[in-house]
Amino acid sequence: MSFANERRFACSRFPYPVAQAGKCDHKSGEADQLRPSASAHSCLIALAILLGVVCAFLAAVPVFAQTDVNDVHVKPRTVETAKTEVPKDSVSALSTHIRPLRTSADLVLVPVTITDPMNRLVTGLEKENFQLYEGGSQEQIKTFSSEDAPVSLGVIFDSSGSMRSKMDRAKDAVMEFFKTANPQDEFFMITFSDQPEVVSDFTSSVDEIQNKLIYAVPQRMTALMDAIYMGITKMRQAKYSKKALLIISDGGDNHSRYTENEIKAMVKEADVMVYAIGIYDRYFATPEERLGPALLGEIAELSGGRAFTVENPNDLADVATKIGIELRNQYVLGYRPHNISHDGKWRKIKVKLLPPKGLPPLRVYARTGYYAPAE
Repeated sequence: MSFANERRFACSRFPYPVAQAGKCDHKSGEADQLRPSASAHSCLIALAILLGVVCAFLAAVPVFAQTDVNDVHVKPRTVETAKTEVPKDSVSALSTHIRPLRTSADLVLVPVTITDPMNRLVTGLEKENFQLYEGGSQEQIKTFSSEDAPVSLGVIFDSSGSMRSKMDRAKDAVMEFFKTANPQDEFFMITFSDQPEVVSDFTSSVDEIQNKLIYAVPQRMTALMDAIYMGITKMRQAKYSKKALLIISDGGDNHSRYTENEIKAMVKEADVMVYAIGIYDRYFATPEERLGPALLGEIAELSGGRAFTVENPNDLADVATKIGIELRNQYVLGYRPHNISHDGKWRKIKVKLLPPKGLPPLRVYARTGYYAPAE
């Protein structure tokens, strides 16, 4: 391409007004300097005048031209403050007294279980076969009952990882236990591994408990004390005066916030009988598991309930049935204490048995005491 043709190509690339502002002489091959036409010159003058007017306006009204640095245009994202967890050693956690055993300000009710040397339940005893003491004073038994009263009952079911080989039999034991229930009973269920969870609220439907129990899967660690705490707290919603917890577990605690002493103090205050079925291996893998049987036994004894040790998981169903029958064949003694002061102190209870002649030595299971009202 010749130099003249190159210049011709350069001019032809500007078909827009800026290219039309000057002349391009194709014939001579020379381009004149771009000169604005008259109309373009007028436009430039008008634009300059307009810019001058805008600047004067902005200078006269500064509020539209400036913005305060403190003026926030974008609303900041609100971050929810984390909820503060109550420490486990908080006084409020265990300071709420659950007045045990009382159906009124004066009457104290004491459930009692009697067994023979073969650990068999003894029924058929009368009011005259019992003596009851508060402190060092014998109290007069005002009411006596051995009827099958409705029960509010909570199942505390261990679903930690160590239950893997025993889970199916443990579930069967719960189902056998419910076969002893009467239509008026109400139940709830808590499963626990490294933390407890209410999987079924109070219900009279055994089928509902069964359906929820199917989904219990063995995993993680064991927070037994936390589960007992949750169960006793849940019992405040019970509609019957007769209340009990059934614990099914295979060992000691290794992951709870609450301590043994805190739970024992809570059990002493609560009008809730604790029954426990301990499923233990022949050899304990950890110190917690080794102490598990004694721990469950102490908690059950404080409440007036009982703890059963099961070495063969095949025996679980029979033991569960036995506990169910026992719950429905208890004696209930009622008395009005001589000490009517509302001092909030611990009052020791002792139940003595005067068995009919010819019976072997019998054992009494009953609560060891209660807290008097503080108001």
